[in-house]
Amino acid sequence: MDYEKLRAAIEALAAGSSDVRGHSGEAIDEVIEALDEGRLRVAEPDGETWCVNAWIKQAILLYFQRRKVGPMGDRDGLFFYDKLPLKRNYKKLGVRAVPPGVARYGSFLGRGVILMPGYVNIGAYVDEGSMIDTWATVGSCAQIGKGVHLSGGVGIGGVLEPPQAAPVIIEDGAFVGSRCIVVEGVHVEREAVLGAGVVLTASTPVVDVRGSEPVTTKGRIPARAVVIPGTIPKRFPAGEYGVPCALVIGTRTEATDRKTSLNAALRDYEVAV
Repeated sequence: MDYEKLRAAIEALAAGSSDVRGHSGEAIDEVIEALDEGRLRVAEPDGETWCVNAWIKQAILLYFQRRKVGPMGDRDGLFFYDKLPLKRNYKKLGVRAVPPGVARYGSFLGRGVILMPGYVNIGAYVDEGSMIDTWATVGSCAQIGKGVHLSGGVGIGGVLEPPQAAPVIIEDGAFVGSRCIVVEGVHVEREAVLGAGVVLTASTPVVDVRGSEPVTTKGRIPARAVVIPGTIPKRFPAGEYGVPCALVIGTRTEATDRKTSLNAALRDYEVAV
């Protein structure tokens, strides 16, 4: 596949030079097929940083224009009425999908991924050996690394517009506790552990209390950090109140590197899973 030629075709279509539903729109289908098979991805690591492929996001947006709403379902009685088809290539990819778990066509699940009754949106990339637990959702274009555990009820946010916006990134080996919410392009570095109920947005203060003085950042969780939900005081006209933050309270040790031992990493700091 000539990706530069494909990119040029998508950018021309996004500029409105051709009919998306016509013959020239077949370039869009090629991009979505490549996303579904993992040959393309919306964002990818480039050394210490991540590169966002805005033109692939444009292709996803154009794909919605290219398709019409219609009925879809399967022989077991699940019925949907939507524009986008469901993902079907689980056996080829070596993925286990437990009913009624749903992934949209154009998302990628790597070998050994287990999709419980959760949801994966178009453009998302879930790498090998990861677990999407019950009622966890992976939003459009989110990037999930190898060996990641998304616990029950986790919400990973999606982003399609603007095309250059960075998606949520969860790096290899991270553990995301039940009912966590990670949105707005937050980047969770490798092997970090989020305790139950942590909410991370682009504006959530991330307060590192591992040293003698707190250090506050936003939008990123350090590698191997152990994180819990917390509050910090903020003054309003009506008085001072606690607002949510994420507290970095510790660091994973070698003893908690094994996936089966991640709960111990949280128990060491008396943190809920």
